[in-house]
Amino acid sequence: MAASDYARPPKNPDSEIWSAAALSEAVRRAGKEATKAGPSTERSQELPYFQRYGIENERGWESSDRTSSPLEVQQRQPYFLESSSLRGEAHPSTTSLGIQARRDFPALAQRVNGHRLIWLDNAATTQKPRVVINKVHRFYETDNSNIHRAAHTLAARATDAYEHARSVVARFLGSQSPEQIVFVRGTTEAINLIAHSAGQRFITEGDEIVVTELEHHSNIVPWQLLCERSGAVLKVLPVDDRGNLRLDALYRVIGGRTKIVAVTQVANSIGTVVPVCAVSAAAHSVGALVVVDGAQSAAHFPVDVTELDADFYAFSGHKVYGPTGIGVLYGKRNLLETMPPWHGGGSMINQVTFERTTYAQIPAKFEAGTGHIAGAVGLAAALEYVDHVGRSAIERHEHVLMEHLLETLEAIPLLRIVANPDVRAGSVSFVVDGFEPARVAAHLDRHGIAVRAGHHCAQPLLRHFGLVATVRPSLGLYNCLEDVETLGACLRRLVRSS
Repeated sequence: MAASDYARPPKNPDSEIWSAAALSEAVRRAGKEATKAGPSTERSQELPYFQRYGIENERGWESSDRTSSPLEVQQRQPYFLESSSLRGEAHPSTTSLGIQARRDFPALAQRVNGHRLIWLDNAATTQKPRVVINKVHRFYETDNSNIHRAAHTLAARATDAYEHARSVVARFLGSQSPEQIVFVRGTTEAINLIAHSAGQRFITEGDEIVVTELEHHSNIVPWQLLCERSGAVLKVLPVDDRGNLRLDALYRVIGGRTKIVAVTQVANSIGTVVPVCAVSAAAHSVGALVVVDGAQSAAHFPVDVTELDADFYAFSGHKVYGPTGIGVLYGKRNLLETMPPWHGGGSMINQVTFERTTYAQIPAKFEAGTGHIAGAVGLAAALEYVDHVGRSAIERHEHVLMEHLLETLEAIPLLRIVANPDVRAGSVSFVVDGFEPARVAAHLDRHGIAVRAGHHCAQPLLRHFGLVATVRPSLGLYNCLEDVETLGACLRRLVRSS
């Protein structure tokens, strides 16, 4: 079952079903063929930085604009409206998606410790495609200005770019209106905003807030702080020993005093895909609000907040191939309109006197001060890039990679995969007997493989499995079967060394 099918209401049952085994073999063949015929990265390391990455000169003009200055190009058409597509044709199929996509990411052209960089730390952050880097660069080069409330040309252009980004995000999430999209620094800030603002509006002493055992600390600690302020009680939906959410406990834990249910769509540490629609139905049956942490899902499969019936949904730009420091909070209009502001300052006001202040309409009410304007531009470019590749194609591609990754890890002596959820996306955690996770990660790094070692900001879940730390490889659209096979070979060498 595809992760997106598990995470949202079922689609047409007669729709095409991919054979994972056949697809895996096709991807394996394509990966080996492309590896034999692919360009060498040795010579690219000898070139200057700006030539390696397809830039005309040190000023960063794109090689496609050889006859025009950045300003002339911008005047022909706003750069933020240009296609955020790949160079050349769209990826034709999942069989070569990772190999082709890799070429769009400059950071992946480098060698680390003498080896081709294999980035398997995507749950922590993703690398950025050239189109994102270029559009952020061009914003600063041609349109840098603060937004709104100014009469000059650059302010108008910067405002257009920022609000265009909001519209792109709304389409990406299936939001009914861009006004339901609030720009924040990331998922952590979005959840804190809800805990403060919705908490102030809706939570009183004795109310209950429900989280799951799968959560990242960012979807636990803000609710604990709210409970300390308000006198509310935090309750936890448990997982079973396979790492699945205990759906049989939904109606035992969620009850008449429940006011907020906060749930991840994909667990960042073990990759469990949560059936959010079932959780949402249980929460709404008692009148509770549903907060969905989408930090680990937005990059891996299609998301539609209307289908999920989420009251709030949050994700971070840097985990979906966009810049750091920019994220999104989606909220239902009626809720956002009734919630008080979180931060006070410029941009979020209507009228200010020493006696009282009235506030701007949504979303400005929640965007005090100067936001990450260039970050929003880059985020829009990233989401358009993902949509050009195709979110369903990415989901199929990563499903094949995940199956091969699990098979590879299961065959390695002394290695134990942590949890075996029914549906998994993005991440796998494992431990190797006799080796601390940090030592395993350091060994992989010496061979150019980047993974994460530690508690992954999910200490309660790791304690459930009797662990303090794990090794976590996590997948992105630019990974391929060769990456998985190289990881496996490197781990086997480590085990043999013992």
